[in-house]
Amino acid sequence: METTIRVHGMTCGGCVASVTRVLKAIDGVEQVDVKLDPGQARVTYDATRTNVDALARAIEDAGYDVT
Repeated sequence: METTIRVHGMTCGGCVASVTRVLKAIDGVEQVDVKLDPGQARVTYDATRTNVDALARAIEDAGYDVT
């Protein structure tokens, strides 16, 4: 599966790296592409091992807002 999540609150490359790191740490995530502009994370994942809610929760736990 692939999803794109809007991420608010990223202001620099360090933020991009942080969001990338927390998403890659989730079991089942296969590929992560985080862009500062327009503020989004595109994630390819195994739907039998994780879901969009878990991805969004990880981003929020890292201190960013998700819509």
